Amino acid sequence: MTRTNKAHAAVLGANFIFGANYAVVKYITPSVIHPFGVNMVRIITSLALFWFVFLFKKGGNTIKRRHIARFVVCAMTGVVINQFFFIKGLSLTTSIHSSLLSLATPIFITIIAAWLLKEGFNWLKGIGLASGIGGAAILVLLKDSSQTGSDVLLGDVLVLINAISYAFYLVLVRPLMAEYSGVQVLRWLFTIGAVIMIPICIPDFAATDWSLFHFSHWLALAFVAVGATFIAYLWNVYGISVIGASATGAYIYTQPVFAALIAIFFAGEQFSLRKLMAALLIFAGVYLVNVKKASPVQGA
Repeated sequence: MTRTNKAHAAVLGANFIFGANYAVVKYITPSVIHPFGVNMVRIITSLALFWFVFLFKKGGNTIKRRHIARFVVCAMTGVVINQFFFIKGLSLTTSIHSSLLSLATPIFITIIAAWLLKEGFNWLKGIGLASGIGGAAILVLLKDSSQTGSDVLLGDVLVLINAISYAFYLVLVRPLMAEYSGVQVLRWLFTIGAVIMIPICIPDFAATDWSLFHFSHWLALAFVAVGATFIAYLWNVYGISVIGASATGAYIYTQPVFAALIAIFFAGEQFSLRKLMAALLIFAGVYLVNVKKASPVQGA
C-alpha cells in the first residue's frame, strides 16, 4: 500500500471512529457517567498520550510568545467549548441529529472565513447558507420519536454551538498548523484546555459510581477517550500532512452515514423522511458554500 493510500485509509478510519462515537457516547452518558465526567476522562487520557507521542517527535518544544494568545483562543474553541457542548448536547439529543448538525461545520467555516479572513462571499454561498440553515432548522424543530434523547431541542442547540465553535477553531488554527507540527499544536491545545476543563469536570467525575460499569461500559469509555480523541486526531493530522487539508476535510461527509447506520442498527434510532430532507438540505448547503475554483491548499 502506498503512502497516499495509507493516508486515505487513515482519514476514512478517523471519520468512522468519529461517526461511531455518537452512538458510543450515548451508550454511557448520562446512564452510567455524567457528561462532564466523560470529558474528564477524555481530556486527561488524550493529554497524557499526546505528551507521550511528542517525546518521539523531532522539533521544537516551545511556542513563540506572539502565538500564545492564538493558542489560548484555539484551545477554548477547539477543545473546551467543543468538547463540553458536544458531550452535553449529545447526551440530550440523538446520534443522528448530532451527526447531521455537526456536518454544518463547513458552512460555518465559510461564514467565519468571510468575516475574519475577508474571503469572498457570493450569492451561491448565500443560497448554500440558507439551505444549510433550513436543514438544521428542520432537525432542531423536529420531534423525534426514537426516545433516545431526553431534551432533543436543547441538545440540538448545544451541538450547533459546538459546530460553530469548532468552525472558529478550524479557521483560527491554520496559521499555527503552518508554523508547528500537528502533534505539537494538539499537545499545547489539550494542555491549555485541560487547565480550564479539569476544575469544571471534577464534581461530575467524583460523583461517578464506577460499580455500575460493566465490561462494555469500560470499552465504550476507552473508545471515546483513546479512539475518538487521540487516535482519530492523529490519523487526521497524518492525512493532512500527506494528502492535504481539502482531501482530508472532504471525508467529514462520511460521518453522518456511519453515525446513522450504527445508531439505527445498534441504538434503535429511526431515520425518517423528514430527517432525510434535512440531511439533503445540509449536504446541498455544504456543497454550494464550497463551490469555487481550485486553489493551492494553505496550512498543513
